[in-house]
Amino acid sequence: MERCPDCGWPLEGKTCQHCKLENYDNDTYMKFCTPSVIDKTLNTLEGILTGITIDKRLNELEISELKSWCNSHAILAQKQPYNELFQVIIKALEDNILTLEEKEDILWLSKRLHSDGLYYDTVTADLQKLQGIIHGILSDGKITKEELEGLREWLADNEQLSTYYPYDEIYSLITAVLEDGFVSKDEENLLKAFFSQFADIKTEELNITSEIKDCLCKHGICALAPEITIQDHMFCFTGKSTKATRHEIAELIKKNNGNYHDSITKKTNYLIIGGEGNTCWAFSCYGRKVEKAMEMRKNGANIVLVNEIDFWDSI
Repeated sequence: MERCPDCGWPLEGKTCQHCKLENYDNDTYMKFCTPSVIDKTLNTLEGILTGITIDKRLNELEISELKSWCNSHAILAQKQPYNELFQVIIKALEDNILTLEEKEDILWLSKRLHSDGLYYDTVTADLQKLQGIIHGILSDGKITKEELEGLREWLADNEQLSTYYPYDEIYSLITAVLEDGFVSKDEENLLKAFFSQFADIKTEELNITSEIKDCLCKHGICALAPEITIQDHMFCFTGKSTKATRHEIAELIKKNNGNYHDSITKKTNYLIIGGEGNTCWAFSCYGRKVEKAMEMRKNGANIVLVNEIDFWDSI
């Protein structure tokens, strides 16, 4: 590992980011060192560490991603006590190998450095970690079966994120992809395109075509076997039902003390997707209601996309 002759910081190119930051003004320094930014940075780091090791293997590109993270956040390395974390990471990567013990040491120290009482609630913090995990998985430009299996296991252990974007979409999508035990090239490309919407990574590095991006914008993915509460919740329906008319579904919901509206609104809790001619998580276009629901989910709305089969099961 090449180091800066002045400060010993790992070099990325010819410029030492650590030395360069010494000339930043105090306002810039404080912008990157507030409790909220620090907590998010640590959550993302913990996610990246999990993501690059989720298949229990590490390659050169994944190691390089961790080094790049250090350089991107070099300003934090000038602040006590966070400089200790950076030194631990740098020392661990000196031989371009990250052992399980080194990874656990970094995670342990990162968790101890969070602000008192934690700045973010558990859901927000875990979503930031999920973003980091996705970033780590994408860092070498490949998505393997082993990585998806590791990600599915992490999602299963973090069901508190259910109904929050993009937990439902990711869980359902990887379950469908892993159904045949094989990740095809088309499936890998669609996963890259979908994951890149959530992870902070340059899409051009993943060779994602505009056709794939345009295709994904039109696709809704149902939650996987969600818990559905009808009483005092608002429902909407799209597509064509296999069992009843839209009016009959609306009346059934009202009979069970729920509410129904023909349009997606801020009050909508569930969007039921008709099952006729569709599979729950295939890449079929469900129309404008799903697109609107997906956009609202991305903006923080807790609208759950429900397959009609799951709706009837709840009834």
